Amino acid sequence: MNAPDNNAPTLADGVVDWLTNGTRDERFIDNIFAQMCIRLQQAGIPLKRATLHVQINHPQWLGARMIWSEGMTGAEIARVDYDVRERPEYIGSPASEIIEGAAELRENLEQDPSLGRKHAIYGEMRAGGLTDYVAWPLYHTLGKQHVVTFATDRPGGFDDSHITALKKLLPVLALVSEIRIKNRLARTLLETYVGSHAGELILAGATRRGTGTTVRAAIMICDLRDFTKISDNWPRDDVIDLLNDYFDAMSEPIARHGGEILKFIGDGLLAIFPLRAPNACANLLLAVSEARRAMAALNERNSGTGRAPLNYGIGVHVGDVMYGNIGSSSRLDFTVIGPAVNMASRLETLTKKLGRTVLLSRDFAELVEGTRELERVGKHEVRGFSDPIELFAYHG
Repeated sequence: MNAPDNNAPTLADGVVDWLTNGTRDERFIDNIFAQMCIRLQQAGIPLKRATLHVQINHPQWLGARMIWSEGMTGAEIARVDYDVRERPEYIGSPASEIIEGAAELRENLEQDPSLGRKHAIYGEMRAGGLTDYVAWPLYHTLGKQHVVTFATDRPGGFDDSHITALKKLLPVLALVSEIRIKNRLARTLLETYVGSHAGELILAGATRRGTGTTVRAAIMICDLRDFTKISDNWPRDDVIDLLNDYFDAMSEPIARHGGEILKFIGDGLLAIFPLRAPNACANLLLAVSEARRAMAALNERNSGTGRAPLNYGIGVHVGDVMYGNIGSSSRLDFTVIGPAVNMASRLETLTKKLGRTVLLSRDFAELVEGTRELERVGKHEVRGFSDPIELFAYHG
């Protein structure tokens, strides 16, 4: 038998050429995928439905599923949680069979259901009038594997020319999708580890040591109380869970109100609210208020398991900071430094001594004066600063 001619013309040749040469300016794989499906239809392939399943290893999601159906101009994206492999919708599904090693799945949806594979997705496709379904692995470099599927409602299903054309797409779709997925992964990792704004700057080329800019910002430093005692006496996994819950309670309000978390330092965090946003200081206090409520709810949940309440301190100041790359020749940190950061850190330390949860400097308090009720705490010596600093407590 003669081997198939991989260079023989197929219905998908124009789509292959477009994937290769016409998608350079498109950043998002979901847009490319939807346009590819439309072009396949226009080329004469009776496509009714297609999906692309990708693993992206986001901190919250294992991956994403892109679904296109006839009549759609874009693809619908659904996030996939890490625990999906334990769910009935995944166990025994086409995606699971492909990930576990199947080189191809083909299902005749017109035949008696009792003769075919058993999974809810096949019943759903039959109910939707689909007649044929095919799934293939999409191979990326270093063993990364994703899944692409195609389905039709044509009586008799796909014919040999349709399958040959779709197979010819796979290597090019793999290359095009890998570039976009890795770009998205790079962006996601930078957002996860250095924050969204710093991530954008790094992607734009701000990677040289010592480069940076001066930013006027409200600075917030938060630290957990008695963490050494907790970490010495609690099981390791409990300590990690506690820290994650605590950081969720603090971080989500900060991000929601326009703040940027620059780093987690053990049981503490450093965040800034750049004053280019007109309500930055008010937004910081809104974030503090929401974080306080979230911590109260967390402590209430923890009390049911016999855990002692978590206490914390927050120091807030405003001023100019140097925002940029600092570190060794081979390991950099994108962060902020300057006297204003040091002041916020000292105020956080003073919360213990003064018995207040949140301490604000006079410079910060002046920017929210009249809009929030503050408690005047008086002037206090602050280590590293020559003159006493007037402080205010915030209980909102």
